[in-house]
Amino acid sequence: MNFGGTTFETAAGLTGYEDAVAAMRARVAGIRAGEMGELVWLVEHPALYTAGTSAKAEDLRDASRFPTFAAGRGGQWTYHGPGQRVGYVMLDLLRAHGRVPARDVRGFVWGLEEWLIRTLAVFGVVGERRADRVGIWVVRGDGREQKIGAIGVRVTRWVSWHGVALNVSPELSHFDGIVPCGIARHGVTSFSDLGVQASMKDVDAVLVKEFSRVFG
Repeated sequence: MNFGGTTFETAAGLTGYEDAVAAMRARVAGIRAGEMGELVWLVEHPALYTAGTSAKAEDLRDASRFPTFAAGRGGQWTYHGPGQRVGYVMLDLLRAHGRVPARDVRGFVWGLEEWLIRTLAVFGVVGERRADRVGIWVVRGDGREQKIGAIGVRVTRWVSWHGVALNVSPELSHFDGIVPCGIARHGVTSFSDLGVQASMKDVDAVLVKEFSRVFG
């Protein structure tokens, strides 16, 4: 599927993290060289933890639980696993994309946030930004704030990579082995935890549609 020169691909099954990073590196180099097109790559990973460039060693609570990887992206510790949709976004930021101006990393991150917020809204979930912490948050009926979407990006010579993670139906207890994104006082949630019955295929269809409305 292609929108304005950006291709969407969905990986079948579970994608190994190191394989994903290698594929992203190759694509980024290809985009920069003008030999490959932009790509939004939707994957699921086996259960694992990744450390961003700001990750603190003490925030890895259980190093023996799942494999850990240095991600090379911004941010802190993140969990990936089955039931979580990861979107790797590889765009040439030298040009504008819809509502995102050229050469504007802050605007690019805003666009990723907007993409997830709009996707959640289609399923009746109100996703919100917070000025003091990264990610997309929902407020439960009892006032608790919980994270449903994570964002961690890297930009190499104005080509973006890494991207977003949206909790559809992961095993939420798997987050217990880390302090997600360095934020201990708030928990995590998912579509299924909120009582929203949506398959990964359902979510993917909306992600594609809403991406085009923000970046198209």
